[in-house]
Amino acid sequence: MPDSVAIYPGSFDPPTFGHLDLIRRAHKIFRHLVVAVAMNRAKDSLFSVEEREEMLRKITQDLPGVEVASFCGLTADYARQRGAIAIVRGLRAISDFEYEHSMAVTNQKLNPEVDTVFLMPSESFLFLSSRIVKEIARFGGDVSLFVPPLVAERLRIKWPQCCNGTTKPA
Repeated sequence: MPDSVAIYPGSFDPPTFGHLDLIRRAHKIFRHLVVAVAMNRAKDSLFSVEEREEMLRKITQDLPGVEVASFCGLTADYARQRGAIAIVRGLRAISDFEYEHSMAVTNQKLNPEVDTVFLMPSESFLFLSSRIVKEIARFGGDVSLFVPPLVAERLRIKWPQCCNGTTKPA
């Protein structure tokens, strides 16, 4: 696979050690990996697309062949546009499988040239999610076990103090 391109799409709001684990492992498989920040207007994101892209670029700067970009629309269409042969997705638990399987089948129908590659995260990240990280950060908890230092700092900026859960992000 001399020019194999894969897309790893997600919201990455915020990027976690679980995301970084999958990026590093997919990077070993594919010559070029596009970490694709999805623009989803239906989701109320904590970080802007630009902030997420910047954080991802900084935490993956040591990985040649990893590119960070953003896209709007269908992942299957973006994969076609980028000439990708695969969409990388993480499966943390059985509960992820049904949703991810239906998305893989749909993407295959929309773009028969692309396959979905499922990667299991390392055991220490099996139950880690951006949602959990945001919840911990919102209540002033220590997120250093779950996100790179840059991301932890950005979360502290968004939620500098929280006493009763009513603090709104900056």
